[in-house]
Amino acid sequence: MAAMFMMLMFVSIAEAQVFDIGKYGGKPNSNIAQALTSAFTEACALTTPSKVLVPKGTYNLSPVKISGPCKAPIEIQVHGTIIAQTENDPATTWVSFQYIDHLTLSGGGVFDGQGHKVWGKCGNNNYCKHLPINLAFNFITNGLVQDVTSKDSKQFHVNVLGSKELKFLRFKISAPEHSINTDGIHIGRSKGISVIDSRIETGDDCVSIGDDSQQITVTGVTCGPGHGISVGSLGKYQNEGPVIGVTVKNCTISNTMNGVRIKTWPASFPGTASDMHFEDIIMNNVGNPILIDQVYCPWNQCNAKLPSRVKISNVSFKNIRGTSSTPVAVKLACSSGIPCQGVEIANIDLTYTGKDAPNALSQCSHVQPKVSGRMNPPACNAPIGAT
Repeated sequence: MAAMFMMLMFVSIAEAQVFDIGKYGGKPNSNIAQALTSAFTEACALTTPSKVLVPKGTYNLSPVKISGPCKAPIEIQVHGTIIAQTENDPATTWVSFQYIDHLTLSGGGVFDGQGHKVWGKCGNNNYCKHLPINLAFNFITNGLVQDVTSKDSKQFHVNVLGSKELKFLRFKISAPEHSINTDGIHIGRSKGISVIDSRIETGDDCVSIGDDSQQITVTGVTCGPGHGISVGSLGKYQNEGPVIGVTVKNCTISNTMNGVRIKTWPASFPGTASDMHFEDIIMNNVGNPILIDQVYCPWNQCNAKLPSRVKISNVSFKNIRGTSSTPVAVKLACSSGIPCQGVEIANIDLTYTGKDAPNALSQCSHVQPKVSGRMNPPACNAPIGAT
Protein backbone atom coordinates (compact mmCIF):
# COMPACT_ATOMS: atom_id res chain seq x y z
CA MET A 1 0.00 0.00 0.00
CA ALA A 2 2.79 2.43 0.94
CA ALA A 3 4.67 1.66 -2.28
CA MET A 4 1.53 2.27 -4.32
CA PHE A 5 0.96 5.60 -2.56
CA MET A 6 4.54 6.71 -3.29
CA MET A 7 4.16 5.67 -6.94
CA LEU A 8 0.92 7.61 -7.30
CA MET A 9 2.50 10.65 -5.65
CA PHE A 10 5.49 10.46 -8.02
CA VAL A 11 3.19 10.21 -11.01
CA SER A 12 1.14 13.21 -9.86
CA ILE A 13 4.28 15.32 -9.38
CA ALA A 14 5.74 14.19 -12.71
CA GLU A 15 2.50 15.08 -14.48
CA ALA A 16 2.08 18.46 -12.76
CA GLN A 17 1.72 21.32 -15.18
CA VAL A 18 4.62 23.77 -14.83
CA PHE A 19 4.16 27.54 -14.70
CA ASP A 20 7.57 29.15 -15.26
CA ILE A 21 7.66 32.77 -14.04
CA GLY A 22 9.83 33.59 -17.05
CA LYS A 23 6.76 33.19 -19.25
CA TYR A 24 5.02 35.84 -17.14
CA GLY A 25 7.80 38.41 -17.45
CA GLY A 26 9.87 37.29 -14.46
CA LYS A 27 13.50 37.92 -15.38
CA PRO A 28 16.71 37.81 -13.34
CA ASN A 29 17.67 41.10 -11.63
CA SER A 30 14.12 42.40 -11.90
CA ASN A 31 11.14 42.56 -9.52
CA ILE A 32 9.21 39.32 -10.02
CA ALA A 33 6.24 40.12 -7.76
CA GLN A 34 3.76 40.40 -10.62
CA ALA A 35 5.15 37.40 -12.50
CA LEU A 36 5.09 35.21 -9.39
CA THR A 37 1.54 36.08 -8.39
CA SER A 38 0.27 35.74 -11.98
CA ALA A 39 1.86 32.30 -12.39
CA PHE A 40 0.51 31.20 -9.01
CA THR A 41 -3.02 32.44 -9.76
CA GLU A 42 -3.20 30.40 -12.97
CA ALA A 43 -1.68 27.32 -11.36
CA CYS A 44 -3.98 27.60 -8.35
CA ALA A 45 -7.05 27.51 -10.59
CA LEU A 46 -6.19 24.08 -12.03
CA THR A 47 -8.06 21.02 -10.80
CA THR A 48 -4.92 18.90 -11.20
CA PRO A 49 -1.52 19.25 -9.42
CA SER A 50 0.61 22.15 -10.61
CA LYS A 51 4.04 23.64 -10.12
CA VAL A 52 5.24 27.25 -10.14
CA LEU A 53 8.89 27.46 -11.14
CA VAL A 54 11.44 30.14 -10.24
CA PRO A 55 14.54 29.13 -12.25
CA LYS A 56 18.15 29.65 -11.20
CA GLY A 57 19.25 33.26 -11.08
CA THR A 58 19.01 36.27 -8.79
CA TYR A 59 15.67 38.08 -8.56
CA ASN A 60 14.23 41.06 -6.69
CA LEU A 61 10.87 40.83 -4.96
CA SER A 62 8.62 43.38 -3.30
CA PRO A 63 6.16 42.16 -0.63
CA VAL A 64 3.65 39.62 -1.98
CA LYS A 65 0.73 37.54 -0.75
CA ILE A 66 0.42 34.08 -2.26
CA SER A 67 -3.20 33.26 -1.47
CA GLY A 68 -5.50 30.29 -1.96
CA PRO A 69 -7.62 28.38 -1.73
CA CYS A 70 -6.43 26.30 -4.66
CA LYS A 71 -8.32 23.53 -6.41
CA ALA A 72 -5.50 20.95 -6.26
CA PRO A 73 -2.06 20.43 -4.67
CA ILE A 74 0.45 23.08 -5.72
CA GLU A 75 4.23 23.27 -5.51
CA ILE A 76 6.34 26.41 -5.66
CA GLN A 77 9.83 25.42 -6.69
CA VAL A 78 12.48 28.09 -6.13
CA HIS A 79 15.89 27.35 -7.64
CA GLY A 80 17.21 30.90 -7.57
CA THR A 81 17.99 33.56 -4.98
CA ILE A 82 15.19 36.02 -4.23
CA ILE A 83 16.22 39.34 -2.68
CA ALA A 84 13.97 41.63 -0.66
CA GLN A 85 13.75 45.37 -1.14
CA THR A 86 15.21 47.52 1.63
CA GLU A 87 13.71 50.95 0.96
CA ASN A 88 10.20 52.18 1.88
CA ASP A 89 8.95 48.81 3.10
CA PRO A 90 5.80 49.25 5.24
CA ALA A 91 4.73 45.59 4.98
CA THR A 92 4.72 43.38 8.07
CA THR A 93 5.56 40.32 5.97
CA TRP A 94 7.74 40.01 2.89
CA VAL A 95 6.35 36.76 1.42
CA SER A 96 3.05 35.47 2.78
CA PHE A 97 1.56 32.08 1.90
CA GLN A 98 -2.03 31.79 3.10
CA TYR A 99 -5.19 29.68 2.89
CA ILE A 100 -3.61 26.89 0.84
CA ASP A 101 -4.13 23.15 1.24
CA HIS A 102 -1.34 20.81 0.09
CA LEU A 103 1.28 23.49 -0.52
CA THR A 104 4.90 22.48 -1.16
CA LEU A 105 7.72 25.03 -1.15
CA SER A 106 10.97 23.49 -2.41
CA GLY A 107 13.83 23.77 -4.87
CA GLY A 108 17.00 24.63 -2.92
CA GLY A 109 16.54 28.38 -3.38
CA VAL A 110 17.23 31.28 -1.02
CA PHE A 111 14.97 34.02 0.34
CA ASP A 112 17.36 36.84 1.25
CA GLY A 113 15.63 39.43 3.45
CA GLN A 114 18.58 41.89 3.38
CA GLY A 115 18.25 42.37 7.11
CA HIS A 116 21.87 43.43 7.54
CA LYS A 117 20.93 46.78 5.98
CA VAL A 118 18.42 47.65 8.73
CA TRP A 119 19.35 45.80 11.94
CA GLY A 120 19.94 48.15 14.84
CA LYS A 121 18.81 51.30 13.05
CA CYS A 122 15.86 52.14 15.30
CA GLY A 123 15.40 52.70 19.03
CA ASN A 124 14.05 50.64 21.94
CA ASN A 125 17.21 48.56 22.39
CA ASN A 126 17.65 48.51 18.62
CA TYR A 127 14.45 46.49 18.20
CA CYS A 128 12.26 47.55 15.28
CA LYS A 129 8.67 46.35 15.73
CA HIS A 130 7.53 47.07 12.20
CA LEU A 131 10.19 45.37 10.13
CA PRO A 132 8.84 42.61 7.88
CA ILE A 133 9.00 38.87 8.55
CA ASN A 134 10.66 36.92 5.76
CA LEU A 135 8.11 34.13 5.28
CA ALA A 136 4.63 33.72 6.76
CA PHE A 137 2.57 30.54 6.55
CA ASN A 138 -0.96 31.50 7.55
CA PHE A 139 -3.76 28.92 7.58
CA ILE A 140 -1.79 26.35 5.60
CA THR A 141 -2.92 22.72 5.83
CA ASN A 142 -1.02 19.59 4.83
CA GLY A 143 2.00 21.59 3.73
CA LEU A 144 5.69 20.86 3.18
CA VAL A 145 8.61 23.28 3.17
CA GLN A 146 11.83 21.56 2.19
CA ASP A 147 15.34 22.33 0.96
CA VAL A 148 15.02 26.11 0.97
CA THR A 149 16.89 28.81 2.93
CA SER A 150 15.78 31.94 4.73
CA LYS A 151 18.69 34.37 4.99
CA ASP A 152 19.11 37.62 6.92
CA SER A 153 15.48 38.33 7.67
CA LYS A 154 14.72 41.83 8.92
CA GLN A 155 12.64 40.36 11.75
CA PHE A 156 11.35 36.76 12.28
CA HIS A 157 12.46 34.41 9.52
CA VAL A 158 9.26 32.34 9.60
CA ASN A 159 5.91 32.89 11.28
CA VAL A 160 3.38 30.04 11.34
CA LEU A 161 -0.18 31.01 12.27
CA GLY A 162 -3.43 29.02 12.21
CA SER A 163 -1.85 26.14 10.31
CA LYS A 164 -2.30 22.38 10.56
CA GLU A 165 -0.02 19.53 9.54
CA LEU A 166 2.81 21.65 8.16
CA LYS A 167 6.31 20.16 7.97
CA PHE A 168 9.69 21.91 7.62
CA LEU A 169 12.26 19.44 6.29
CA ARG A 170 15.95 20.20 5.66
CA PHE A 171 15.08 23.87 6.06
CA LYS A 172 17.96 26.28 6.63
CA ILE A 173 17.98 29.62 8.41
CA SER A 174 21.04 31.82 8.26
CA ALA A 175 21.61 35.10 10.12
CA PRO A 176 24.40 36.36 12.40
CA GLU A 177 24.24 36.32 16.18
CA HIS A 178 23.84 40.10 16.37
CA SER A 179 20.66 40.18 14.25
CA ILE A 180 17.85 41.60 16.39
CA ASN A 181 14.55 39.73 17.02
CA THR A 182 15.18 37.27 14.22
CA ASP A 183 13.42 34.19 15.61
CA GLY A 184 14.00 31.27 13.28
CA ILE A 185 10.57 29.62 13.21
CA HIS A 186 7.82 31.04 15.40
CA ILE A 187 4.71 28.86 15.76
CA GLY A 188 1.41 30.10 17.13
CA ARG A 189 -2.21 28.90 17.19
CA SER A 190 -1.28 25.89 15.09
CA LYS A 191 -1.45 22.11 15.33
CA GLY A 192 0.71 19.32 13.98
CA ILE A 193 3.77 21.40 13.02
CA SER A 194 7.09 19.58 12.54
CA VAL A 195 10.63 20.90 12.13
CA ILE A 196 12.89 18.06 11.03
CA ASP A 197 16.59 17.74 10.09
CA SER A 198 17.02 21.49 9.78
CA ARG A 199 19.81 23.97 10.56
CA ILE A 200 19.03 27.27 12.25
CA GLU A 201 21.61 30.01 12.86
CA THR A 202 20.14 33.31 14.00
CA GLY A 203 20.07 36.10 16.60
CA ASP A 204 17.05 34.98 18.64
CA ASP A 205 15.17 31.74 19.36
CA CYS A 206 15.89 29.03 16.81
CA VAL A 207 12.33 27.78 17.31
CA SER A 208 9.76 29.57 19.47
CA ILE A 209 6.37 28.11 20.29
CA GLY A 210 3.57 30.51 21.18
CA ASP A 211 0.13 30.08 22.66
CA ASP A 212 -2.55 27.72 21.36
CA SER A 213 0.06 25.44 19.77
CA GLN A 214 -0.53 21.69 19.90
CA GLN A 215 1.42 18.62 18.81
CA ILE A 216 4.63 20.42 17.87
CA THR A 217 7.68 18.29 17.00
CA VAL A 218 11.27 19.50 16.66
CA THR A 219 13.71 16.71 15.78
CA GLY A 220 17.19 16.54 14.28
CA VAL A 221 17.62 20.32 14.45
CA THR A 222 21.03 21.98 14.73
CA CYS A 223 20.57 25.29 16.57
CA GLY A 224 23.13 28.03 17.10
CA PRO A 225 24.03 30.74 17.38
CA GLY A 226 20.79 32.12 18.81
CA HIS A 227 18.72 31.94 21.98
CA GLY A 228 17.91 28.22 21.90
CA ILE A 229 14.56 26.42 21.54
CA SER A 230 11.73 27.97 23.53
CA VAL A 231 8.14 27.50 24.55
CA GLY A 232 6.75 30.98 25.11
CA SER A 233 6.77 33.55 26.23
CA LEU A 234 3.26 32.85 27.55
CA GLY A 235 0.72 34.75 29.61
CA LYS A 236 1.27 38.28 28.34
CA TYR A 237 -2.14 38.53 26.67
CA GLN A 238 -5.65 37.66 27.75
CA ASN A 239 -7.37 34.50 26.46
CA GLU A 240 -4.24 32.77 25.21
CA GLY A 241 -4.90 29.19 24.15
CA PRO A 242 -3.13 26.27 25.87
CA VAL A 243 0.15 24.79 24.70
CA ILE A 244 -0.26 21.00 24.60
CA GLY A 245 2.17 18.41 23.32
CA VAL A 246 5.68 19.65 22.48
CA THR A 247 8.49 17.22 21.65
CA VAL A 248 12.08 18.38 21.16
CA LYS A 249 14.36 15.42 20.45
CA ASN A 250 17.73 14.49 18.90
CA CYS A 251 18.85 18.11 18.58
CA THR A 252 22.26 19.78 18.90
CA ILE A 253 22.41 23.27 20.42
CA SER A 254 25.68 25.23 20.24
CA ASN A 255 26.89 28.64 21.44
CA THR A 256 23.44 29.92 22.32
CA MET A 257 22.17 32.18 25.09
CA ASN A 258 19.79 29.44 26.29
CA GLY A 259 19.25 25.77 25.62
CA VAL A 260 15.72 24.38 25.97
CA ARG A 261 13.46 26.81 27.76
CA ILE A 262 9.87 27.38 28.91
CA LYS A 263 9.15 31.03 29.67
CA THR A 264 6.09 32.79 31.08
CA TRP A 265 5.52 36.34 32.24
CA PRO A 266 5.02 37.26 35.90
CA ALA A 267 1.78 39.08 36.71
CA SER A 268 0.39 37.18 33.74
CA PHE A 269 -3.04 36.29 32.51
CA PRO A 270 -4.11 32.68 33.22
CA GLY A 271 -2.93 29.94 30.88
CA THR A 272 -1.61 26.39 30.67
CA ALA A 273 1.33 24.57 29.10
CA SER A 274 1.51 20.78 29.38
CA ASP A 275 2.99 17.60 27.92
CA MET A 276 6.34 19.08 26.92
CA HIS A 277 9.28 16.71 26.51
CA PHE A 278 12.94 17.49 25.78
CA GLU A 279 15.08 14.43 25.10
CA ASP A 280 18.40 13.28 23.62
CA ILE A 281 19.90 16.73 23.25
CA ILE A 282 23.58 17.75 22.98
CA MET A 283 24.60 21.13 24.41
CA ASN A 284 27.85 22.77 23.29
CA ASN A 285 28.86 25.85 25.30
CA VAL A 286 25.25 26.79 25.97
CA GLY A 287 23.98 29.28 28.56
CA ASN A 288 21.15 28.02 30.78
CA PRO A 289 20.95 24.61 29.06
CA ILE A 290 17.76 23.58 30.93
CA LEU A 291 15.47 26.41 31.98
CA ILE A 292 11.94 26.94 33.22
CA ASP A 293 11.59 30.70 33.66
CA GLN A 294 8.25 31.85 35.07
CA VAL A 295 9.64 35.26 35.95
CA TYR A 296 10.55 36.12 32.36
CA CYS A 297 10.67 39.91 32.24
CA PRO A 298 12.84 41.39 29.46
CA TRP A 299 13.67 45.08 29.74
CA ASN A 300 11.90 45.09 33.16
CA GLN A 301 8.56 45.76 31.44
CA CYS A 302 6.43 43.90 33.99
CA ASN A 303 5.61 43.56 37.67
CA ALA A 304 7.97 40.80 38.75
CA LYS A 305 6.56 40.84 42.29
CA LEU A 306 3.32 39.16 41.18
CA PRO A 307 3.46 35.47 40.20
CA SER A 308 2.79 34.01 36.80
CA ARG A 309 -0.64 32.45 36.42
CA VAL A 310 0.40 30.06 33.68
CA LYS A 311 0.21 26.47 34.94
CA ILE A 312 3.07 24.26 33.74
CA SER A 313 2.62 20.49 34.03
CA ASN A 314 3.90 17.16 32.72
CA VAL A 315 7.36 18.25 31.60
CA SER A 316 10.43 16.05 31.13
CA PHE A 317 14.11 16.70 30.46
CA LYS A 318 15.92 13.44 29.63
CA ASN A 319 19.28 12.42 28.21
CA ILE A 320 20.74 15.91 27.91
CA ARG A 321 24.52 16.21 27.89
CA GLY A 322 27.34 18.57 27.01
CA THR A 323 28.75 21.85 28.32
CA SER A 324 27.23 24.92 29.95
CA SER A 325 28.66 28.43 29.61
CA THR A 326 26.82 29.51 32.78
CA PRO A 327 27.42 28.14 36.30
CA VAL A 328 23.73 27.26 36.71
CA ALA A 329 23.10 24.54 34.13
CA VAL A 330 19.64 23.49 35.37
CA LYS A 331 17.26 26.18 36.57
CA LEU A 332 13.62 25.50 37.32
CA ALA A 333 12.12 28.84 38.40
CA CYS A 334 8.43 28.03 38.65
CA SER A 335 5.54 30.25 39.68
CA SER A 336 5.04 30.95 43.38
CA GLY A 337 1.31 31.19 42.70
CA ILE A 338 0.91 27.97 40.68
CA PRO A 339 3.92 25.68 41.24
CA CYS A 340 4.98 23.42 38.38
CA GLN A 341 3.60 19.88 38.50
CA GLY A 342 4.86 16.63 37.06
CA VAL A 343 8.40 17.75 36.20
CA GLU A 344 10.82 14.90 35.52
CA ILE A 345 14.60 15.07 35.07
CA ALA A 346 16.64 12.02 34.03
CA ASN A 347 20.18 11.30 32.83
CA ILE A 348 21.62 14.79 32.75
CA ASP A 349 25.37 15.31 32.24
CA LEU A 350 26.29 18.99 31.89
CA THR A 351 29.74 20.42 32.68
CA TYR A 352 30.43 24.09 33.35
CA THR A 353 33.18 25.43 31.08
CA GLY A 354 34.02 28.58 33.08
CA LYS A 355 37.01 28.99 35.38
CA ASP A 356 35.30 30.70 38.34
CA ALA A 357 33.48 27.59 39.61
CA PRO A 358 34.52 23.94 39.53
CA ASN A 359 31.11 22.39 38.92
CA ALA A 360 27.80 23.17 37.31
CA LEU A 361 24.88 23.91 39.61
CA SER A 362 21.12 23.34 39.79
CA GLN A 363 18.57 25.79 41.14
CA CYS A 364 14.89 25.15 41.77
CA SER A 365 11.98 27.14 43.15
CA HIS A 366 8.34 26.13 43.56
CA VAL A 367 8.83 22.69 42.07
CA GLN A 368 9.69 19.18 43.25
CA PRO A 369 11.09 17.38 40.22
CA LYS A 370 11.16 13.62 39.94
CA VAL A 371 14.80 12.66 39.41
CA SER A 372 16.30 9.45 38.02
CA GLY A 373 19.50 8.22 36.41
CA ARG A 374 22.78 10.12 36.27
CA MET A 375 22.58 13.73 37.46
CA ASN A 376 25.40 16.16 36.80
CA PRO A 377 24.91 18.74 38.20
CA PRO A 378 23.26 17.16 41.25
CA ALA A 379 19.51 17.70 41.28
CA CYS A 380 18.23 20.46 43.53
CA ASN A 381 15.11 18.63 44.79
CA ALA A 382 13.99 21.85 46.41
CA PRO A 383 10.80 21.86 48.48
CA ILE A 384 7.93 24.02 47.30
CA GLY A 385 8.81 27.66 47.87
CA ALA A 386 12.55 27.10 48.31
CA THR A 387 15.25 28.55 46.09
